[in-house]
Amino acid sequence: MSTLSPDTRIGHVHLKVADLERAIGFYRDVLGFDLMQRMGSQAAFLSAGGYHHHIGLNTWDSAGGDPPPRGSTGLYHLAILFPTRLDLSLALRRLGEHGVQLHGASDHGVSEALYLDDPDGNGIELYWDRPREAWPVDADGNLTMTLDPLDVRALLALSDDVASDGASH
Repeated sequence: MSTLSPDTRIGHVHLKVADLERAIGFYRDVLGFDLMQRMGSQAAFLSAGGYHHHIGLNTWDSAGGDPPPRGSTGLYHLAILFPTRLDLSLALRRLGEHGVQLHGASDHGVSEALYLDDPDGNGIELYWDRPREAWPVDADGNLTMTLDPLDVRALLALSDDVASDGASH
């Protein structure tokens, strides 16, 4: 049993980046976050829905730097939770429009997830959670997450009508 309140959440992520403009462009233009504030040419804060920030970007210790090499410790990925499967489908469509390649796509039973890297090599998971009552459990009621391939074409097809209407969600 956890000693933390079930309402505990991770509030935001702050990333070291090599090029602030490039990172802002990715998180704003490709993923769709809003730029909330800049601190000159060294830091920026982005969010969804007007929150002060979900993502902080800075070059304080990393301007012009290289991504960490494989085999080193550090951030594996940050995860961005979308409220609906349609929202995840629209995000997948934006990735394609910007030529962003996926590194993976999985159906975990509890969620569907897309995996990619930002321009600085930081791993990103874009996902939506199925309703809790649909999560897979064994005969004893224990959660049984999976690592099945995600049908990316079916996910993308979900947003076909929205894309053909030219409407934004």
